[in-house]
Amino acid sequence: MRMIGHLPAEPSAREFGDYLYAQGIGNRIEPARDGTWELWVEAEDQIATATVLLKEYQGNAGDPKYQQSVRIARQKREQEQQANEAAQKRFFDRRKLFPFGGAGLLTGILIAISVTTSLVSSFGEHEKPILWMFISERIIEGGVVERLKDLPEIRHGEVWRLFTPIFIHFGIPHILFNMLWLLDLGTMIERRQSTRVLAALVLVIAALSNFGQYLWQGPDFGGMSGVVYGLIGYIWLRGKFDPASGLFLHSSTVTMAVIWFVLCLAGVFPYVANAAHGVGFAGGIVWGYVSALLAVRKR
Repeated sequence: MRMIGHLPAEPSAREFGDYLYAQGIGNRIEPARDGTWELWVEAEDQIATATVLLKEYQGNAGDPKYQQSVRIARQKREQEQQANEAAQKRFFDRRKLFPFGGAGLLTGILIAISVTTSLVSSFGEHEKPILWMFISERIIEGGVVERLKDLPEIRHGEVWRLFTPIFIHFGIPHILFNMLWLLDLGTMIERRQSTRVLAALVLVIAALSNFGQYLWQGPDFGGMSGVVYGLIGYIWLRGKFDPASGLFLHSSTVTMAVIWFVLCLAGVFPYVANAAHGVGFAGGIVWGYVSALLAVRKR
């Protein structure tokens, strides 16, 4: 930035500054100690042009084009502000995910229900108060076929049991891990897309992952991790094939999630709802990919 000269009064300095701005020359005006106004040009390669324009202005300040430039500069600033606001909506500030930045509405509700359920049940040690939240209270002998024919509570109208196991957690590390992921991923979707989109994702992925885990090992399970894996898969594929969505997960984050899934599947960490993880992840990937293709085609 370099000063190119002075003008005697603020109105004339602002008028000339607007004229330069309308010509695509970034500039600043500042008051000088002697009462005049300094004119500064931001780009070195525009200094010569701005200097010539200043001499023209000083010789013919009454030219109507300078008054017109004030209106043009105002319109240009408004357009740039709108463009900046639109750009901000396409990018995601991770700092907004945490309590000081504010979680999304639905994300906060899901976390609150999960925490309340965990406290009421002493993290699963006392199941009686939350029996109605398990996918089923009946444990039957047999495999997938036998379980597929069961689920008496749901068959008799207790449909909520397909979803409520996501709120049951067994231990502080379990809920802490899931809630931190949910806070991050859920708020991202709410801010970049909408609460409605997150609600649809949670409901569908919860039902699929819970049902898959039930068929695999029975009703004794709980946790938000199936939904979390679904959101990871959704954001990963949606952001990859539709960058304009504003959703993005770094490849290292996805790699870490996959490694954790493989380690749990291999039995390194026992008592994990692996089927819920796998079904949720697959469901999120399919949803993210299909929705990305549909969104791109509409543009």
